[in-house]
Amino acid sequence: MRKILVVNSKGGCGKTTVATNLAVALAARGEDVALADADRQKSSLSWVKRRPKNLPRIEALNWSKSEAIGDKDKQLDAIVIDGPGGLRSELAKMLIAEASEIVVPVLASVFDWNATLKFLDDISDIKRVRKGKADIHVVANRINRRSTQIGELEQALARKGYPVLCRISDRVLYARHAAAGTGVFDVSGAGEHEIRGQWHPLLLAVDT
Repeated sequence: MRKILVVNSKGGCGKTTVATNLAVALAARGEDVALADADRQKSSLSWVKRRPKNLPRIEALNWSKSEAIGDKDKQLDAIVIDGPGGLRSELAKMLIAEASEIVVPVLASVFDWNATLKFLDDISDIKRVRKGKADIHVVANRINRRSTQIGELEQALARKGYPVLCRISDRVLYARHAAAGTGVFDVSGAGEHEIRGQWHPLLLAVDT
């Protein structure tokens, strides 16, 4: 059973969007999936409540308190965890210590990637990650095709040993799906089909 933690110390990086759509992608192919919300805002739990009953089921877990971590582990194929902000809390350290995969979204902004580089260095020093028991996957998120900073972002991360796995574009579709409790892998519209391919490197990485 995989525990896929989506986390970054920098707010506004689209962590919940990545977590919800990743859970949808796994559920859409028949996996028994839960979405665990470890963030105080509980946005993922609200999203699950809005999810239509006719779509593949995603179980909601409230992991905002450390004593809840591990609930129902053995009954699931995968748990996608919408992690808390920062690394200083004991909750964040516990989640990283248990994760099999760590997904770190980052925006193409110098303020975001400088903070993210420090965060990546911090989590890389955690024993489980250092020993290779948890892989880190960096996702360039909310990418504007006209932006000139994406190349700078990828170079800055690569120099530090954190290559960008995939680019997820900034599309209004994500906001629409968030409001409806759905994701881009729930429907087969032209817009969804166009951007699904951007997720394939991440899906492949969390499968291996």
